[in-house]
Amino acid sequence: MRIPPLQRGRLMARLAQAPDEVAAAQRLRHLAFVAARGRGPASGQDRDEFDVVSAHLLVLDGDDPVACCRLRLHRGAEVLNSYAGRFYDLERLADFASPLLELGRFCLHPDRHDPDILRLAWAAMAGLVDAQGVGLMFGCSSFPGADPAPHAEALSLLCTHIGPQAWRPGQRMADALPLAGLARPFNRARALAGTPPLLRSYLGMGGWVSDHAVPDPAMDTLHVFTAVEVAQIPPARARALRGIAAESVG
Repeated sequence: MRIPPLQRGRLMARLAQAPDEVAAAQRLRHLAFVAARGRGPASGQDRDEFDVVSAHLLVLDGDDPVACCRLRLHRGAEVLNSYAGRFYDLERLADFASPLLELGRFCLHPDRHDPDILRLAWAAMAGLVDAQGVGLMFGCSSFPGADPAPHAEALSLLCTHIGPQAWRPGQRMADALPLAGLARPFNRARALAGTPPLLRSYLGMGGWVSDHAVPDPAMDTLHVFTAVEVAQIPPARARALRGIAAESVG
């Protein structure tokens, strides 16, 4: 897997090139998913067995990672062995004709809110999508806290973005929560505010979600399977990402 380095001001997006850079991504993941939520010490590494079979996209400010994402390409039945395949039945996606790109552990440094960080990350992934002929991007989008009650309005909003039957994941986990059973009247502005920023980005690109959520007690999160069909991305959004990539090639 190859992605040309992209430069935008002080920021650079590129793949990790050595074990110490993968370790830096794992430290950032720990900071974002564990330490920043008061669930563990300030230093540490978030890692699992999928790290060694994946590529790792970094957005760097100088030498410091400010965003990272784990990337893995799948074709056909390979998708069943994905990280998301642990939690969701992806048999239908095994019939998807084009390559699939799994995005995992996507996070930003909790103290960095520069929108160019996320733009550069998406532009880098847009280049990979084009180069590999990817037809669908997918992953697990997490809400902080496994209890669904605080996320009720956002989960109700997601009921309006459930994916097509042809590709929609089936239920694998016994403790899965059908979104229909969580739905209630909601205020759209509050629901969007309560939706994790990365999930809002997926929805803004025409993304869809599973019809159920899965609690993850180990991470203290509640997640939904999320997918973006490349052909369904609004043309203006696709042009903007490709434009950033074209003007940022290092």
